[in-house]
Amino acid sequence: MTLPIIAILRGLKPSEAVDIASVLIDAGITTIEVPTNSPDPFDSIAKIVTAFGDRAVIGAGTVLTCDHVDAVARAGGTLVVSPNCDTDVIRHTKAKGLQSWPGVFTPTEAFAALHAGADGLKLFPGSMAGPSGLQAMRAILPTGTQVYAVGGAGPENFGEWIAASADGFGLGSAIFKPGMSVSDVAKNATEIVAAYKAATS
Repeated sequence: MTLPIIAILRGLKPSEAVDIASVLIDAGITTIEVPTNSPDPFDSIAKIVTAFGDRAVIGAGTVLTCDHVDAVARAGGTLVVSPNCDTDVIRHTKAKGLQSWPGVFTPTEAFAALHAGADGLKLFPGSMAGPSGLQAMRAILPTGTQVYAVGGAGPENFGEWIAASADGFGLGSAIFKPGMSVSDVAKNATEIVAAYKAATS
């Protein structure tokens, strides 16, 4: 089962990338994002791709430029996640054959992102929009639009977001913070997967 959860590994170091990714995948979280403001992010992405490219979707977050997109492609990543809606970045991502998940907060941004070819939308910051904001926006989004809640969505409120039509989630500090041990990340991932399954059962 592929769960609709993106692990956001902000601050991940290349030296720990493979071990951290391994416990996430073992727990059932098989979509992994290394934000570009992490230490040597494209090195980490390349290491994870080499180890688990056949078992997981791997890429970068906080992708702000077309140069970032090129670097993701060179590292072997297939996922591009942004905090904003930059249609140039979205189109470049799709031209490279990668998945595009831009950040949106308004219907205007959502439609601009979809028109540019986005595969799905990252509602960010989720804490500002809230489940009610997603529910209101869903009324005008094209049927089948994938929307992931990021920022303010987590195991404590999965059910509320799912009831408001969230298709999935991006989780950062709830899974990983710099300095965490591999066992800490494994524990967090296991608990998050259990909470998601409970919320959807």
